[in-house]
Amino acid sequence: MPSTARRPPSSELPVSEERTTPGVVVPESGRGPLAVLLDVPRLTLIGLLKTYRAVISPVYGDVCKYFPSCSAYALEAVTVHGAARGTYLAGRRIIRCNPFSHGGIDHVPAGRRIWPEGRTPKIMVLNHPPIPADDEDDAASAARGA
Repeated sequence: MPSTARRPPSSELPVSEERTTPGVVVPESGRGPLAVLLDVPRLTLIGLLKTYRAVISPVYGDVCKYFPSCSAYALEAVTVHGAARGTYLAGRRIIRCNPFSHGGIDHVPAGRRIWPEGRTPKIMVLNHPPIPADDEDDAASAARGA
């Protein structure tokens, strides 16, 4: 027999309990079993990249012409874009990283993921350091040669 209890409208529900289908409440994590299974390749690649950065990368030292380094770029690309697109972006970057390239700053393209407040992945913070604004007085005095 169907339940006669009435649910409040979606606008009154906390975000974790918004309706997806009538009578079904999304779990606190907001993710179903299929979403968790689809994350396995991404999480596996992230684990491999973190292992590479901890074990092999220190042996080579800072030899990359680009910022962020290729392994940091790959880690951010997989974190932001997922396993397939992240692997494609990382592979494209590794092909560009050769003795004939000029190097420079090469950030991962922005993704559609929105990180909750205070939950931004550490690699995103490391690859995008805050750049202090130039003081207009310092710039003007430098232009005058003072």
